[in-house]
Amino acid sequence: MSWGTELWDQFDNLEKHTQWGIDVLEKYIKFVKERTEIEISYAKQLRNLSKKYQPKKNSKEEEEYKYTSCKAFLATLNEMNDYAGQHEVISENMTSQITAELARFVQELKQERKSHFHDGRKAQQHIETFWKQLEASKRRFERDCKEADRAQQYFEKMDADINVTKADVEKARQQAQIRHQMAEDSKAEYSSILQKFNHDQHEHYHTHIPNIFQKIQEMEERRIVRIGECMKTYAEVDRQVIPIIGKCLDGITKAAESIDQKNDSLLVIEAFKSGFEPPGDIDFEDFTQPMKRTVSESSLSNSRWDGKSEPKPGSKSKGKLWPFIKKNKGGGPEDFSNLPPEQRRKKLQQKVDELNKEIQKEMDQRDALTKMKDVYIKNPQMGDAASVDHKLAELGQNMEKLRLEAQKFEGWLAEVEGRLPVRTEQSRRQSGMYDTQNTSGVNNCAQDRESPDGSYTEEPSQESEMKVPVTEFDDEFDDEEPLPTIGTCKALYTFEGQNEGTISVMEGEMLYVIEEDKGDGWTRIRRNEDEEGYVPTSYVEVYLDKNAKGAMTYI
Repeated sequence: MSWGTELWDQFDNLEKHTQWGIDVLEKYIKFVKERTEIEISYAKQLRNLSKKYQPKKNSKEEEEYKYTSCKAFLATLNEMNDYAGQHEVISENMTSQITAELARFVQELKQERKSHFHDGRKAQQHIETFWKQLEASKRRFERDCKEADRAQQYFEKMDADINVTKADVEKARQQAQIRHQMAEDSKAEYSSILQKFNHDQHEHYHTHIPNIFQKIQEMEERRIVRIGECMKTYAEVDRQVIPIIGKCLDGITKAAESIDQKNDSLLVIEAFKSGFEPPGDIDFEDFTQPMKRTVSESSLSNSRWDGKSEPKPGSKSKGKLWPFIKKNKGGGPEDFSNLPPEQRRKKLQQKVDELNKEIQKEMDQRDALTKMKDVYIKNPQMGDAASVDHKLAELGQNMEKLRLEAQKFEGWLAEVEGRLPVRTEQSRRQSGMYDTQNTSGVNNCAQDRESPDGSYTEEPSQESEMKVPVTEFDDEFDDEEPLPTIGTCKALYTFEGQNEGTISVMEGEMLYVIEEDKGDGWTRIRRNEDEEGYVPTSYVEVYLDKNAKGAMTYI
């Protein structure tokens, strides 16, 4: 069925219908656009929700995530973050594949529709103009015929009248002939225009208008097909993310299945176990005997907060009732003697590990400075070797101070574990790399801290701390001609260049190489026009440019 043949006289209705079709398309575009806004808003809310419940760094919440249930919850939060990302993908794909494409299509459709209906109006105007010409010719022919009839009647009347002169009769006859000729001319013109109009009208309704309406029909059908394709794309965009969303949900399920209640129970024991034995039986005190009544040393009231009865100075508690001891407010003693044995052991071990890490860090800095000093000795123009001595001495003092601290906490740890204070192998290696002086033995601050009632008292540590002066070094180079770059490098570790001639770098930072390692373990690099210096070669990964021509480019 063709609009050109079936709807040849429905020009106005077709114009309204095609405009309605474009309105439907624009309505669908608006619908998809609002859907994308909802997806973006939903994704943002999911991300904010996930971020809100993420554990804060260096807080108590972070410690709670050692439990499997909390780990599963954290995994759920991470999966929800990925889940939100898929909704962002839906929004982006719908915007690019539907909204943007349809918007362009609508603009093209409007232009095409405007062109077709312009051609239709032009054809309509042409046939209407021709119709007016036909009507004017017809009226003129009719008028001339009437005029000819009247002229003929007048001639006949004059000819029949005997009182009229022959000249008047001749004049009337000539006038009748002229009018008759004009009528014949009008007839011929009318006939010609009518024939041409019929031909143009046939072309108009059987050729021009059908062709224009056929194009409008094809345009409308393309619009219908296009909106159907967009609806399929709408569903396909959702379908594409379903596998990934399924993986997110599978991740949540897997995290839930990884929860181990037995493991969490063991972690609770590890976190809160005191290491004490439960209190023993309380001795029976017989008040029926006429004797000097003394309060049982193992009485529950004595070991708690009964302030009326005080124990004898020489008495000793038979058992420590740790569950009933009031916790001390404040930071607690340095040796953690206010904690139960098991918790105290964990805290001391943690402190020892921290001190050993700090000692290792100081040793790494000392090794780097020692290499730098050797470089300065071999190449005095690069820096003053004496300027490094002060920093080396400072590092030695810091290491000695940390070593003494480590020995102190190791002594307390040995006491808790029921062994002699023996140096760990790691600390022995660390302290053996530099000369140390004989120091006084570590004071066992935890000794004699038991009060007569069996509880622990808090005594401030009497350890004296050494104050080490801090000296800032100027790590600027003397004015010299800038060297050309010979490659790039990536920092594998963070290096704090606090000495003359060195430069600080952050892990992952990209810099320029201006001088290779010459066997001394140092590479010279540049960050920008004003920042350059040496870093340990082992701290960076170097990419040399074989085609380097000395062009200086800065980050």
